[in-house]
Amino acid sequence: MAVIEVADLSKRYGKLHVLNGVSFSVEQGEIFGILGPNGAGKTTTVECVEGLRRPDGGSIRVLGLDPVRGGRELSHQVGVQLQQSLLPENLKVWEALDLYASFYDSPKDWRELLEEWGLADKRNVRFGTLSGGQKQRLFIALALVGDPKVAFLDELTTGLDPAARRATWELIKQVRAAGVTVVLVSHYMDEVEELCDRVAVFDRGRIVALDTPSNLVSAVDADQHLRFRPLAPLDDAVLTGVPGVVSVTRSGDQVVVAGRGDFAGAVTSALARERIPVAELRIERHTLEDAFVALTGRTFDSEES
Repeated sequence: MAVIEVADLSKRYGKLHVLNGVSFSVEQGEIFGILGPNGAGKTTTVECVEGLRRPDGGSIRVLGLDPVRGGRELSHQVGVQLQQSLLPENLKVWEALDLYASFYDSPKDWRELLEEWGLADKRNVRFGTLSGGQKQRLFIALALVGDPKVAFLDELTTGLDPAARRATWELIKQVRAAGVTVVLVSHYMDEVEELCDRVAVFDRGRIVALDTPSNLVSAVDADQHLRFRPLAPLDDAVLTGVPGVVSVTRSGDQVVVAGRGDFAGAVTSALARERIPVAELRIERHTLEDAFVALTGRTFDSEES
């Protein structure tokens, strides 16, 4: 069942069209990713869906409600972690949760959220002294204190170190496991591949693709690449005739074999028969970044604000 339905959404500022015909739906219980470079329209889309911005055209339904007309009722059913989430430096963790709980008619017990999100020992710590990862735990707890059916998490791991990012990923999985539908806005490819059931890829105010991460990656090209450094002379002809091999090229002292199916096993068997030892053997698989390049004809960068 769709809990969010967006059809032909448009938004402009003067002559600048920020969103142009955006349509998608989010199913109950999934982690739905919104992926794209900075300035692609991700945050504007989510803010329209949340009711924080009024779109210029199109229709939006969240849990059956119009976010503009039914914003007050909807605010008690969704949780929001904004891209720029700031709290007073001297506000204590428990004070923040107590404050946010006061906004709802039937909030969750914020004391339980302290335990659930690993913040019990930080109860009396001031916000300004928390680490990046601890702040993100608090922001998630604040988004959940109203006991929402849908949670919007916008660029949740920006600025975190790799260990804190992966710890935050586990928290997001816990949110979904608790029965909350998650809309995750991100410009990190690995994050979306790890977490999302489906992803809408944004570019310049449009959705250029919408599918599972694995389907988007597999649609790029059927070829995979096996790269290695031979430790003995190797005639490329040894590999060009191997079943599944499409091409054999050189990159410095390395050999790159493109192929399909179980070509990698056939290649290693051929090398073993010829008694050619190799080093630095690895299979290079396509990523969401490759999919973005294939869809848009340009690299995934931050060229817009």
